[in-house]
Amino acid sequence: MDFRKQKAIQLVKEKAVKPLDEGWAVHSQTSKRYYYVDENYKCDCPDCRLNGTQVCKHAYAVKYFLGIEKADGSTEKVRLTYPQAWSAYNAAQQAEITMFDELLKDLVTDIPEPAYVFGRPTLSNKDTAFCAVQKVYSQLSSRRAKSLFNKAIDAKQLTHSPYFNVVSAFLNKDSTTPLLQELLLKTAAPLKAVETKFAIDSSGFRTTRYTEYCKEKHGTPRENKWLKAHICTGVKTNVIAGAVITDGNAGDSPQLAALIEQTKQNFNAEEYSADKAYSSRKSLELINAQGAAPFIPFRIDATSRAGGSAIWHKTFYYFKLRQEEFMAHYHKRSNVETTFSMIKAKLGDGLKSKNFTAQKNELLCKLIAHNIIVLIQEIHELDITVNF
Repeated sequence: MDFRKQKAIQLVKEKAVKPLDEGWAVHSQTSKRYYYVDENYKCDCPDCRLNGTQVCKHAYAVKYFLGIEKADGSTEKVRLTYPQAWSAYNAAQQAEITMFDELLKDLVTDIPEPAYVFGRPTLSNKDTAFCAVQKVYSQLSSRRAKSLFNKAIDAKQLTHSPYFNVVSAFLNKDSTTPLLQELLLKTAAPLKAVETKFAIDSSGFRTTRYTEYCKEKHGTPRENKWLKAHICTGVKTNVIAGAVITDGNAGDSPQLAALIEQTKQNFNAEEYSADKAYSSRKSLELINAQGAAPFIPFRIDATSRAGGSAIWHKTFYYFKLRQEEFMAHYHKRSNVETTFSMIKAKLGDGLKSKNFTAQKNELLCKLIAHNIIVLIQEIHELDITVNF
């Protein structure tokens, strides 16, 4: 086999091929730089420029990546295998349910309790928060989740098994939202030594409520209402470092400041990547003010005009003149899509609650549950110690 084709297969197996808006970036095997391969499979590497090679290993790698060609010249898609810490993954999956409840118990231990004033004592915030997150993680109804609460009593994870409707009442309180926000940040904190690069985006979660429609008169279809989760996620472990929940019509860019503010409470971010929805001078200024590098591609009509923003001018020319390097950083943004995929695959993309406050709190419980699942994986893979 031609040595270039051998090297190309190795490049694809190492995930060295990165799609760009136009063409592909292929990581060098001998340095930290990337080479650019265009739509005609022409590469700017020294092998092509100096030796006149028609198809270099980087161009072959792109063809194998796309499944256009195999090393023997046929067009069957190349089957690739990627390294995976299967022993750690298998151990984490088998221990997840048991460890989830134990970590959740530790997480809620320090929740403050309101001072008793008068009347019948209420269930503690600690126990109610435990039950709320456990119910959302299980994806059971409130009535069916009652059996989980009873088991938690036997395991000494709860002091009292509440009436099934208590969890719904807890999620319907506005005061629950800041409490859950704090729990979310606490679940991310154990990974502060691991994560330095973050990706930002939003995704919708469907509710059981519907928009108003007038099908008879206008033929407007019946549609679900949606909530939007805006998150900042670490690109190595997919832990959520910050989150803002809004209605489905809220814009993405206005949430950036809150996401960065939450992330910096636990992490020293070196870079943030986000899509063009966040492309503005204000966004770049917010990220730069935290000492981090912004990797947000520019819209097609953007110009280098600074408008009082030096970082806009600097980043614009970095984007234009060193696009391969820029896009290699930007494509870490795909990890936020992975995070949403993980949440929806394991915890569902729907919300059972009926009103906005309860839906928002239920979605926060999903994000907390996701972070605990991530911690369980990293306990087995990175051998970290989790102390809330």
